[in-house]
Amino acid sequence: MFLLQVLIVLLLVVAAVVALLIESRSDRFAAARDRSLAAAEAFAHSPGLVATMQGPDPSAVLQPLTEAARKDAQVDFIVVTDRNGIRYTHPQPEQIGKKFVGTIGPSLHGLVTVEQVHGPLGLEYQVVVPVEDAHGGVVGIVSAGMKVVNVSSAIDRQLPVVLAAGAAALCLATAGTALAGRRLLRQTHGLGPEEMTRMYEHHDAVLHAVREGVAIVGGDGRVLLANDEARRLLDLPADTEGRAVTDLGLDPRTTELLLSDSAVTDEVLPVGDRLLAVNNRPTDSGGGPPGSVTTLRDSTELRALAGKAEVARGRLRLLYDASMAIGTTLDVRRTAEELAGMASREFCDYATVDLADEVLSGEEPQTLTAGATVELRRVAVAGVRDDSPLYSPGRLVRWAGSTPQAAGFVSGRSALVPEVATDAGWRKQDAELTQAVLDFGLASLIAVPLTARGVLMGVACFWRGRDRGPFEDDDLSLAEELAARAAVAIDNARRFTREHTMAVTLQHSLLPRALPEQSALDVAYRYLPAQAGVGGDWFDVIPLPGARVALVVGDVVGHGVHAAATMGRLRTAVQNFSTLDLPPDELLGHLDELVAHLDQETAGGELAITGATCLYAIYDPSTAGCALARAGHPPPALVHPDGTVELLDLPAGPPLGLGGMPFEAVEVRLPPGSSLVLYTDGLIEDRTRDIGVGLDVLTGVLARPDRPPQETCEAVLAALLPARQADDIALLVARTRVLEPDRTAEWEVASAPEEVARVRAEAIRQLARWGLDEAAFVTELVLSELVTNAIRYGSEPIRVRLLYDRTLICEVSDSSSTAPHLRYAVAEDEGGRGLFLVARLTERWGVRYTADGKIIWAEQFL
Repeated sequence: MFLLQVLIVLLLVVAAVVALLIESRSDRFAAARDRSLAAAEAFAHSPGLVATMQGPDPSAVLQPLTEAARKDAQVDFIVVTDRNGIRYTHPQPEQIGKKFVGTIGPSLHGLVTVEQVHGPLGLEYQVVVPVEDAHGGVVGIVSAGMKVVNVSSAIDRQLPVVLAAGAAALCLATAGTALAGRRLLRQTHGLGPEEMTRMYEHHDAVLHAVREGVAIVGGDGRVLLANDEARRLLDLPADTEGRAVTDLGLDPRTTELLLSDSAVTDEVLPVGDRLLAVNNRPTDSGGGPPGSVTTLRDSTELRALAGKAEVARGRLRLLYDASMAIGTTLDVRRTAEELAGMASREFCDYATVDLADEVLSGEEPQTLTAGATVELRRVAVAGVRDDSPLYSPGRLVRWAGSTPQAAGFVSGRSALVPEVATDAGWRKQDAELTQAVLDFGLASLIAVPLTARGVLMGVACFWRGRDRGPFEDDDLSLAEELAARAAVAIDNARRFTREHTMAVTLQHSLLPRALPEQSALDVAYRYLPAQAGVGGDWFDVIPLPGARVALVVGDVVGHGVHAAATMGRLRTAVQNFSTLDLPPDELLGHLDELVAHLDQETAGGELAITGATCLYAIYDPSTAGCALARAGHPPPALVHPDGTVELLDLPAGPPLGLGGMPFEAVEVRLPPGSSLVLYTDGLIEDRTRDIGVGLDVLTGVLARPDRPPQETCEAVLAALLPARQADDIALLVARTRVLEPDRTAEWEVASAPEEVARVRAEAIRQLARWGLDEAAFVTELVLSELVTNAIRYGSEPIRVRLLYDRTLICEVSDSSSTAPHLRYAVAEDEGGRGLFLVARLTERWGVRYTADGKIIWAEQFL
């Protein structure tokens, strides 16, 4: 109210000041107009003005006259102009002869104009009047006026006075209102009659509604007020108020407390079958009237409520601890053990968890009919002792249909057995075991099915001994809550197990199941999937024509089924590209284009392949040369026969799928007995270990050339395998072999038809030295066709090479890039059947392009 009154006074003062300013401004402008009009009219009608304006030099005569008139009239300017507005006079002489600023049209017709303009003196308030001759004709105009700033300056001088008066009025009104309001507040304590009546009504309603007794005793020992709760707790009569405390029939201690003038805090007072907590305070301690106020609480009910609240807090704490302790891993058995351990420590004496075998393998159990025998595997047992007669973990238990375990697993409903000794259904399970359980002291049972997302997975059983008393209905609800939380964790683990098993199965089906037979390398490998989920690492050993072998190691970003499937696609692509017998850099280029194309086909939300890495190497045992190229993959390690370990400095190349950059291959010579080690980054890189440290450990372990590849793999994994494997690991160790010189035969061939017979003869003699006479016929036919084609269609130099390995390989090379094509010759064709015969008589044949031309080869099994 005080603020409202101050606001009203403030608004009145502001309104008065604004009105005064507006009126003052209006009066000043009216006075300025009248003064300017009088000056202009007087000068315009002055005698001789017309004659002077028509004289030879009006400005010389009129300028001093207008200045004198301006000062006498107290205006800022008097200007005389001709009909065209050209000035004859002006307070600023330099403005004489210039165009008049203002409106002269109405004045040329005999009218008077009042206006504000921006003239030479600034913003001007001026009056324009005509100058007429004796015949009434307008010969010129006279303008008189004042600057607006001079008109307003008077207002500005009056403004502080007006504002000061308004502020003084505001201060006086505010002070008066404050004094009046303060006095009113002291007298009414800030409340009006209605508020005070409402307050007393509310206080009376609250006083009689609270669950705490209140008794007010005056200085004369009489009861001034006793609420309903005080009457109930002390068993007071209805006419208590106004009577003396000593006449109420209370026991001496109660009477003493009610009449006490000293403070009493939470004294326990027995009244009948109740225990009351009494508090007493004197009312005159703060200057009030003599007497005391006593409050009473029924501590009997409060203690009962406190016990129930403590039980509820204990159960909430148990559920919270269970939510933190159960489901810490995605392992079904571990989650079941966590449930049994938590329950046996906090809720019961012993706890068991039985699950269907399908759940342990990640599948959903079959739905059973009522009364059917249930087979569950005991997964976890926990209790206060380890010698309980309950079924041990790992045992497959056949629960009879009448048992609480079987009934709960079939129906999905929990069962509470307060006394197992009298439960006929449970005793039918195993008479000997039943008696052992009873003799051990277990007396009460709760069986709760483990259900999550509509899937029944098993049963959790909670046991109590006789010393703790039987389970109750509240215990059943708590057990169901525990089992429900554990069931969700078990189901998550089950689904993870299923997905992990599927991914591992898919991954293993896409990886090499056995290494192919070949003589160029002694190869050993290790493949370890990640613990958290399979990834996309892969490796391959691919035999190539000419006794050569390709080694491949790759890594696809990500984990799970998508990464495993992507790995299979890339491995298949590499195998297909390898059949074209491409150099490593060209093969990676084709693989890069394939990955980019697959990424373009991915729909929104699907994972892309971009970021996959690959290393491709081709080893030729006839020359001990190895061509390598990599796409963002870690460099391979070369272990020399003397134990020196070298990380091959290969151009890194971008990861697959980025495109735009060519790959570069490097040719190195591998001494006989050296080892080429290929691996993925999961071997050398870990969260707790830098990749540089991993490479140092790897090179240190490999510096033992005397170990065979299998032992080398074991030593590397023993040194580098992390405790928590977060990524797949692929490791490939290949020890090189060199084809013996006597297993190779080469001839230069001139570009002449008679050379064919010579080559056949040389080949027959070489086969005889190798003991391969049975292959002479086919070899002679193959060489005749291939050499003849090279002479007819190729270009020099032409070379023939025979390789005796696991197979017999015939190679004919020339410097031409044209290659023959297999086709069916019709009956009238004279040729075109040679390659067809070669393809039919040999196991396989093909064309391999080199930097100098091509090589046509054919392979025979021996």
